[in-house]
Amino acid sequence: MFHLRGNQRTSGETSRKEGGKIFGSGSRAPISISLLVKNPSANTHGRIFLHDIGDYLSRDDKLEKISGYASIAGIPVDAWQAITPDEHGDWMKQRDGGFAKFAPMGEKSGASTSVLFETYSSGVKTNRDAWAYNASRNRVASNMESMIDAFNATSTGAATFDVNDPGRIGWSWVLRRRQEKGFIGTFRPEGLVKAVYRPFSSSWLYYDRYFNENRYQMARLFPDRGGDNLAIVVKQGWEGEGFLSLMVDRVVDVQSSGGTQCFPLYLYDEAAQQIEASLFTSQSDTVPRRRDAITDAGLAHFTSAYPGEAISKEDLFYYIYGILHSPDYRARYADNLSKELPRIPRVRTPHDFWAFSKAGRALAALHLNYESVEPYPLTVNAQGTLTDADYRVEKMKFAKKKDSETGKPVNDRSNVIYNAKITLRGIPEAVWGYIVNGKAALDWVMERQAVRVDKDSGIVNDANDWANETMGNPKYALELFCRVVTVSLETQKIVGALPVLDIREDG
Repeated sequence: MFHLRGNQRTSGETSRKEGGKIFGSGSRAPISISLLVKNPSANTHGRIFLHDIGDYLSRDDKLEKISGYASIAGIPVDAWQAITPDEHGDWMKQRDGGFAKFAPMGEKSGASTSVLFETYSSGVKTNRDAWAYNASRNRVASNMESMIDAFNATSTGAATFDVNDPGRIGWSWVLRRRQEKGFIGTFRPEGLVKAVYRPFSSSWLYYDRYFNENRYQMARLFPDRGGDNLAIVVKQGWEGEGFLSLMVDRVVDVQSSGGTQCFPLYLYDEAAQQIEASLFTSQSDTVPRRRDAITDAGLAHFTSAYPGEAISKEDLFYYIYGILHSPDYRARYADNLSKELPRIPRVRTPHDFWAFSKAGRALAALHLNYESVEPYPLTVNAQGTLTDADYRVEKMKFAKKKDSETGKPVNDRSNVIYNAKITLRGIPEAVWGYIVNGKAALDWVMERQAVRVDKDSGIVNDANDWANETMGNPKYALELFCRVVTVSLETQKIVGALPVLDIREDG
């Protein structure tokens, strides 16, 4: 196997290491040249040899290497690495066997006796984000009401328009099947909820069991009829770069690049509460019953390690969040975390347990309240006296500076051009070190605080609508940028003060 890299389903430093795509824009997946050799007379069968082309190579660099080798025989014998797959079938980035001793955060098989969360859920997958999400509540309502009317017309055969027009309906496989069965939808105003679309980016969502492609178990975390909750959102397919998790207090999107899994503080059992409540009141008056999502067995697994300590399920919930932010944990178990859900170790001393739990609480408060933390005092360079209208943002971009070595223009990450009248200066370099879900938190702000037009439907998603309609603050996007600078710096400060990960021998 001659591994040519080029995996563009990665980001940040990992993506840069993968280097150029061998087939240019024609591929995003990593490419390899593979030779399968059948030799019945060989003394040993099933041997695997790997040669990795290397880090940080451009497409031209890779093609030059391939040309230089000319054939497999051109690769030096000592450049081949003999691969022995482990028990999981991993060839490279083989997992740490000690990871299996830790309590799993979640498990569908039911094999573990110390699983921490009773259940967990992927984020909401709408398969029609342009329709179902928008910075404007009114636009989501208008878009979805119009789409549902058009969908109903196709279900009843009353459509007088091209049913495949993407400006009428955001089709998906599931919606097609419902249409074929004659399903009739109803727009529900109560389905309009605030959601987390991307890290540090809130949006209005039409939250609906029929017009979202799949809500998975999300309705047990955040029910249709409301209910407070917190959830630890874990990045699936984590590539070892940046932070592994984020705390949310509302419905969250499935996210891009590998998806997410959400582990809640509470679960809502709607059906059970309806039966119970019906003894005393009508069905319409019932509310979902809330209960702990962390299992009794999971709590017992930890309390048994620290006799005499009064540890609650909430304390354990924040301990988990603290552990997921531990640099030692992320570095030591990077290969495990890239292939499976996290497992949570027990630290050796009660002192360290409480240190991680308290840090988890502090991080959660910071990440949940990102819209209200103290803004970092960046220098705001403005042209003239600013009015509310001057804070409108279309697309933020970096200022440019000359590279000291090449003299070519490169991004100046200390200065961001907010719009034609405003430039933000003095951005500390350290903020770009807070990476969540593959990008720096500030990169998410710059990407999402913009005006975007969906090319298929023509729907406009204008971040200024959230600022004006929902927050009542035309300066929201600028202030959000400054607040997330604070969040980025404070997160790294808390993480830097975490104890060294000293794990009990029994996990």
